[in-house]
Amino acid sequence: MEPIINLDDPVGKTVGQRKAPRDALSYAWGLQRALNQIAPLPIPRGVYRFRSHEEADQWLMDRLTRKRAS
Repeated sequence: MEPIINLDDPVGKTVGQRKAPRDALSYAWGLQRALNQIAPLPIPRGVYRFRSHEEADQWLMDRLTRKRAS
């Protein structure tokens, strides 16, 4: 049986032209701000206590699937 991968290939291949951002933290903050403007979650902030995981899952599903006031 032959191996699935070629063991003779060097491991560190570079594919594509993508480069890391110069300032990763500011890039991440910009991405977070954009995501918050596009789709804010309809879940009110706070601490919630539930009797079971099923109750918590149902509460979350109710919040995510309800219609938003426009």
